[in-house]
Amino acid sequence: MEVKINREIREYTESLFFGLSLRQFFFSILAVGVAIALYFGLRRQFGIETLSWMCVLGAAPCAALGFIRYHGMTAEQLLWAYVKSEFLMPRRLIFYSTNTYYEALQGTIQKYEKEGMKRYD
Repeated sequence: MEVKINREIREYTESLFFGLSLRQFFFSILAVGVAIALYFGLRRQFGIETLSWMCVLGAAPCAALGFIRYHGMTAEQLLWAYVKSEFLMPRRLIFYSTNTYYEALQGTIQKYEKEGMKRYD
């Protein structure tokens, strides 16, 4: 008997339906629903080939929302992070360089500069 354990415990997802998580199953059903709605809504205006491509293109974003993760974030988390960073808390980040080595030794440098000035006087 073999028990599989994920290397990273945070990546564990419980399979509920057909090996999919609840989130993936929900968005898969949503994608099928969108494809069916597009088919029945547009079947009189377009031919079968064009209509099939429209169904695929209409269902793809819904399916992608359930499966794609970016930097460990789901689509909703990514959208919320984008809204927060661009609209709710926008700020201009300015870089000021600091020479920490110079700041740490500034007293010693000034001491030696003063001693050097005394020698030349």
